[in-house]
Amino acid sequence: MIEPVNTIEYNEPIFFAVDSENGGKRLDKLLSEFLSDYSRSFVQNLFSDGLVECNGKGVSKSHKPKCGDIISFTVPEPKELSLAPEDIPLEIMYEDDDLLVVNKPRGMVVHPAPGNYSGTLVNALLHHCKGNLSGINGIIRPGIVHRIDKDTSGLLLVAKNDAAHVSLSEQIAVHSLDREYRAVIHGHLKNSEGVVDAPIGRSPNDRKKMCVTNQNSKNAVTHYTVIEEYRDFSYISLKLETGRTHQIRVHMSYLGHPVAGDPVYGPKNGVNLGGQCLHAGLLGFIHPSTGEHKIIEAPLPDYFTDFLGRVKRNGR
Repeated sequence: MIEPVNTIEYNEPIFFAVDSENGGKRLDKLLSEFLSDYSRSFVQNLFSDGLVECNGKGVSKSHKPKCGDIISFTVPEPKELSLAPEDIPLEIMYEDDDLLVVNKPRGMVVHPAPGNYSGTLVNALLHHCKGNLSGINGIIRPGIVHRIDKDTSGLLLVAKNDAAHVSLSEQIAVHSLDREYRAVIHGHLKNSEGVVDAPIGRSPNDRKKMCVTNQNSKNAVTHYTVIEEYRDFSYISLKLETGRTHQIRVHMSYLGHPVAGDPVYGPKNGVNLGGQCLHAGLLGFIHPSTGEHKIIEAPLPDYFTDFLGRVKRNGR
């Protein structure tokens, strides 16, 4: 079994021996398991840059090492990125000297990633805030306290200074920050309200997906309440107790009622909405400076109300 590496020393060779369980497997697959926190494209680039060796000799990504072979690879130090401010319209629901709350549209990526360094929320924030954003999360994620998926719409907290960032992050850590979502899901839940308490980790079959698993996972808790039921769908409210990657989408799929339009966790013959029908509609938090409890709400966007209207017209 390949144990994922937890820490990386840049520009220093890392070695591991191939065991009997993994002998004969493609080397790029083995290295992806070893570097479980890195993308597949990152691993592929290690091969194309000649940074992977088997028994001291350079090899291709398709090489299949034998049991006992020694694999070595080197991870280069990341290059510092220069992100450009971009004049992209933002819907600001609240703003002061410490923070702002943005209503992110569906389709907008939150922060830059390989192959996507422009048009993101961070690019827009750099322009809007004139660079006055917390630096705790580094150059890629300035001011970003928490995230929502590209094709999920709704509210995001952004910190303008490090003190605000620390305060808001602590509220998330102790589950005192309120995050409420609305969704349309396939079918009807067994109970009108309930709690999904199921750990989430990376899928062993597809590392781009998350799943409910007890291996290398973190606890995840989602509360749900049914608002209305229709013939083939249900309109529900959800509250996050934790904030794992794709949490709502994974938990609803785990219950057998995936979010409508979800291209990853939904049925293959599901409705095509250009993304999941999921909206982060409410944020409640204690203001870092004033101590005031603030509640910010964002109305359902057009794509959501349009689909909900279609669902209602189809009857109960």
